[in-house]
Amino acid sequence: MKNCKYRGVVVPMVTPVTEDGMLDVPAVERIIEFFAQNNVAPLLMGTTGEGNSVSASDGLLMVETAVKASKGRILIYAGLTGNCFAEQLRQAEAYTKAGADVIVATLPSYYALTDEQMYGYYKTLADSITGPLMLYNILATTHMTIPVEVVKRLADHPNIVGLKDSERDLERMQQCIAISRDREDFAYFCGWAAQSAYSLSIGGDGIVPSTGNYVPEMFNDLYRAASEGDMTTANRLQDETNEIAKIYQAGRTLGQSLTALKVMMQTKGLCEPWMLMPLTRLSAEEEQSIKSRL
Repeated sequence: MKNCKYRGVVVPMVTPVTEDGMLDVPAVERIIEFFAQNNVAPLLMGTTGEGNSVSASDGLLMVETAVKASKGRILIYAGLTGNCFAEQLRQAEAYTKAGADVIVATLPSYYALTDEQMYGYYKTLADSITGPLMLYNILATTHMTIPVEVVKRLADHPNIVGLKDSERDLERMQQCIAISRDREDFAYFCGWAAQSAYSLSIGGDGIVPSTGNYVPEMFNDLYRAASEGDMTTANRLQDETNEIAKIYQAGRTLGQSLTALKVMMQTKGLCEPWMLMPLTRLSAEEEQSIKSRL
């Protein structure tokens, strides 16, 4: 495995909020401490973090809080979403100034984009911001795929440092890892948690598992085992974490699964299961059912 700066376990962190929708700052501090103790980094305001629903002011507060709580022990990845490019630039620069180490940008998704428009968006963003940029491909929410050839072209940009790919396509995974495998300046992160071990076994640099919000230590162990070539252990941990993921994911929409994940985290005293509109909490009966399975 190459010695790339951007590697390891990056957990797409939930955004803890209070009942009235305000950022729960003490909860952010607790979660960041939990992550740092288990040697995993956070991706703030990604899909698991309700990124599209977080206000600009709360987004900045979240980055500031995470940076301070991390005390330099772990990298801070800050998610960037939205359709207004000017606002995205302002947010990216604010996050970088606040101490975020990497900006992770999802495609604007209101309009269907051509390959050249995708390339132009990321190139212009990378040209315009001062911090390093990571591409974020997630078909499930943007309803678009960043083509492998576009990824290959963007990998040559000096300010684009990697790809976080959540698409469930093994052939695509292999092609994207091939782009990054021999480069120290472009990392591949697997956002398909169920294939974490496999992606590492074929040369991926890191993994981005939402279940890491609840069991970061298991994914740290999985990554370390894969890095050492112990795929028996890595695959065992993959199977075990897949079973844990079913507790909050099985039979639920993506939005419902996120509040179910917060219910699980509540049992560890990390946060409360409140959500940002338009997402909502589960019923009391559903929440109790989840807790009874832990």
